[in-house]
Amino acid sequence: MPHLIGVAEAQALVLDGVAPLATEIIPLLDALGRVLAEDIVADADIPPFRNSAMDGYAVRAADLAGARRGTPVRLHVTAEGPAGYAPRGMVMPGTAIRIMTGAPLPPGADTVVRFEDTDETGRPAGSTRPEVEIYVEQPAWVNVREAGEDIRAGALVLRAGTVLHPPALGILASLGRLTATVYGRPSVAILSTGDEVAYPGATLRPGQIRDSNSYTLAALVRHYGGVPRLLGIARDSAADLTSALAAACAADLVLTSGGVSVGDYDMVKDVLRTQGAIRLWQVRMKPGRPLAFGRLGGKPFLGLPGNPVAAYVSFELFARPLILLFQGHQEWRKAIIRARLTEDVENQSGRQHYVRAIVTQGPAGPLVRPAHEQGAGILTSVLHANGLLIVPEGVTNAAAGTLVDVEPLHWLPGLLGLP
Repeated sequence: MPHLIGVAEAQALVLDGVAPLATEIIPLLDALGRVLAEDIVADADIPPFRNSAMDGYAVRAADLAGARRGTPVRLHVTAEGPAGYAPRGMVMPGTAIRIMTGAPLPPGADTVVRFEDTDETGRPAGSTRPEVEIYVEQPAWVNVREAGEDIRAGALVLRAGTVLHPPALGILASLGRLTATVYGRPSVAILSTGDEVAYPGATLRPGQIRDSNSYTLAALVRHYGGVPRLLGIARDSAADLTSALAAACAADLVLTSGGVSVGDYDMVKDVLRTQGAIRLWQVRMKPGRPLAFGRLGGKPFLGLPGNPVAAYVSFELFARPLILLFQGHQEWRKAIIRARLTEDVENQSGRQHYVRAIVTQGPAGPLVRPAHEQGAGILTSVLHANGLLIVPEGVTNAAAGTLVDVEPLHWLPGLLGLP
C-alpha cells in the first residue's frame, strides 16, 4: 500500500536538495521576471553629478535674504543651463543661471528657485530678460539632487536571488548594463496517460475524453517561468509508457497525469518502478490524494492524478515550488489571505481540503465562499475561482464566520492588493 503522508511532509520530500539550474547571460529586457545570479555592485554614483530637481534659476542662497512678493530680489541672468550639457558659466554674487530639470548645478550655485517663485510665470512665452525677480527666501540645497543620491559607487545594489522586476532592470540600465546573469529556466516534459484520453482535435470514441491536463499543466509551467514540452498521450501499455518516459528524461523535470492510483489499468506506477527510483504516496489532501515522486533517468519526476482539478491543485503544491527553486527563487510560498467564511464548508474526508473559492473585499475585511461545484473533475470550479480556501486536515466542518486561509490563484494579480 502507498505510504500515507501529510501535505507539508510531501512538499519537504519533493523539494529536498533542489538547487538552481546553471546560469546564463541574456539581454536585459529578456531578463524581466528572471532571478539574478550575481551580486551587482555600483561602479559609479547615480546620478553622477549634482543637478537641478526643478526648472528654475540656480542661485546663491545668500543672495535671497529678505525676498518676498512685495520686495523681490533682482538678480542678473548670465546664462542658460539646459539638461544634457556641462554648466555654462559660474554663479557669482548677484547673478543667476536659468536651469532646467536634470541639468548640472553650475559652480557657485547652492540652491534652485523654481520658476513659480519668480516673475518667469508672468512673462510672455519665449520672452527673455537680462534679470529675474525672485519672490522667495530659501536655504541652500533646496531643489538640488546630490551626486549619488540614488546609488553610491561601491554599494551593493542588487543581491543574487533578486527577482528582476521593472525597477531592477532600470537600475541595471542606469549602471550601464546591457545584459544580466540569471539562473536558467527548467524544461518540463508533460505526458498524459490512459486509453481514455484523446487529443483535443481527435474524434472521440465511446468512453473517451479530450486531454485538458497537458494544456493546463503546460500553461502553468510557462506562467511560472518554465519551458513546457508536450509529449502527448501514452496508452495503457508498458511498451508505450516506457518509450514515452524515456523521451521525457531529456527535460529537467518530468510531469505525468493519471495512472498513479490503485486501479487495474493505472500502469504508470508499475512502469516507473522498473525505470527509476519512484515512491508512491497517498497524500492527506483533497483533491489529489495519489502522488508519485522520485527520479527518472536522474531527473525529478512527479506523477500527478488524472482528474483535472486534482492535477491542477497537485501542481500548485508540488510542481510549482520545484519550478521556482530551479530558477533560483528563494521564496516559493504564496502570500496567504485571511478571509472570513460567508457560508459553511464541509470536509467529510478529513484530509486537508483545497476548496476553489471566491474572495471579495467586505466592509470589515476579506470574505470568502466556495466557487461553483467542487468535484475533482470539474475544471470550471477553478475557472470561476480566485483562490484556494484551505480547510485544515482533521477539520470536518468550517462554519460560516470562521477566519480561514486562502491561497490566491496565479492569474489574478492584485487580488485584494496582493501581488
